[in-house]
Amino acid sequence: MKQATAFAPGNVSCVFKIVTDPAPEKMHSLGMGFTVREGVTVSVRPDSATNVAFNGRPIDFPAVQTVAESLTDQPVRVTLDTPLPLGCGFGLSGASSLATAYAVDALLGLGRSPRDLAMAAHVAEVRCLSGLGDVCAQFHGGWLVKLREGDPLAAVRTSVPEQPIFYRYFGPIDTRSVIGSAEQKQRINAAADTALAALAILIDAREAAAESYIEASKAFAIASGLLTDPRVRHTIEQVEAAGGHASMVMLGHAVFSTAPFDGATETQMSIRAAEVL
Repeated sequence: MKQATAFAPGNVSCVFKIVTDPAPEKMHSLGMGFTVREGVTVSVRPDSATNVAFNGRPIDFPAVQTVAESLTDQPVRVTLDTPLPLGCGFGLSGASSLATAYAVDALLGLGRSPRDLAMAAHVAEVRCLSGLGDVCAQFHGGWLVKLREGDPLAAVRTSVPEQPIFYRYFGPIDTRSVIGSAEQKQRINAAADTALAALAILIDAREAAAESYIEASKAFAIASGLLTDPRVRHTIEQVEAAGGHASMVMLGHAVFSTAPFDGATETQMSIRAAEVL
C-alpha cells in the first residue's frame, strides 16, 4: 500500500513569550529553544477514516488530526514513532503535526511549499492549544532565538554548535492550562521581556557558548514562576554545585544541561530540520 514518511526533530523550549492574536496564523511565541537528534517519524497512508497511532497504540491527537484534515478531505492513517516522551517539553505535538503535514503532502502530491506546510502545522497547534513555537524551531533546526513578532516562522540560528545535551524528565505540564491562563500569561510575558533583551545581546555578540543561553533560560524559569517542582530545582542546584549549567525544559517538569548529571539521558543538539524521508 502506498505511504509516505517524514521526520521532525524534538524541540526543547527554554524561554517563551506568548504573542496573542485573533488569527491563529499570527498567534505564536517569541523566545529560545533548540532541536535535538531524536524526533518523530511519521508514516501516512490512505485509510477508511483518519486515525492516529502513537508508538503502536491508538491515540486521540487533535493537532495531528487537525493538520491532516486541513490539507486533505481524504482520510488517512497516521503512524507516529518516537523514543521521546509525550507531554514532557520536547515539542512532540509540534513535531508530529509538522511531520504529518510533510508526509500528507508527499503522499498525495499536493505540491505545497515547506513553509505552507509548516504554517498549517503551526495553525493546528494554536487551534488545539498544544503549542505556540515548536513548529518554527522544527522547521529550521538548531539552537534558535525568536525575536520578531508577527511571523510565527521567523527565527535566528545562534552560533552554538551541535553538542551533547543531558536531560532528565520527572513529569508533564499541561501546555493548555498554561497558555490558556491569563494570569500565568501576564507573569510569563513579563519575565520573557527581560530574557529576550538578554538574548538579543547574546545574538548581537554572536555568542557561541550554550551555557550563556542556559543562564538566560534559568533566570526566565525563576522569574516566570514556572520553576516550581522541587525535583527540578534540586537537580539544577546539583548540576551547578558540580560546576555545570542547567535549566528547566519549557513546558515540562524536566531539566537540561550541557553537563552529565545523575539520572540524566544523553541526546544531542542537532541542526537537522524536518524533512520527507
